[in-house]
Amino acid sequence: MDLRIEKTEKAIKNAFIELRSQKPLEKVTVTELCRLACINKSTFYAHYEDVYDLSDALEEEMVQAILGSLSWEETEGKEDLGRFIRELCMSFLSHISLMKILFSGKEQSRLGIRIERDMKELLYQKYPGCRQDVKKSILFSYLIQGAYHAYLNHQEADVQTLISVLTEVAEAIKPLYD
Repeated sequence: MDLRIEKTEKAIKNAFIELRSQKPLEKVTVTELCRLACINKSTFYAHYEDVYDLSDALEEEMVQAILGSLSWEETEGKEDLGRFIRELCMSFLSHISLMKILFSGKEQSRLGIRIERDMKELLYQKYPGCRQDVKKSILFSYLIQGAYHAYLNHQEADVQTLISVLTEVAEAIKPLYD
């Protein structure tokens, strides 16, 4: 990518994150974003359709960063499942500041939905037979959304306790996959 384009992208994204940290998405305007990023509107529109398109792009980058940090190895036993859940929680933790900005207010449930969608797709690539299995799809949803919301609602909890409880829950429903 051209260095100027990269620099402009970074300025747009940084300005958006700054504005988003101060107000809801629907209150962010292209005009104020351009002023803060020191660009003109035509430059912004050369990169994005509107602030919602920009928000969507940043959300997708975050989801890919979270999922990209997971090793996706086979989870045979409780130790492996615990490692996977630990990686997921640590990935959430390492992205928490930006998560709180991009997915605040009305947008909070969007992260869980996006993570579920993309994580399921990765699971289906790894286990193609599960794609048509409604029972497994429901269980995947339960585990993914449950872990996400448990993490969000218990951020003050000790990380080891959270990981331990999530691992126990995942192990308890593992027999349902058979």
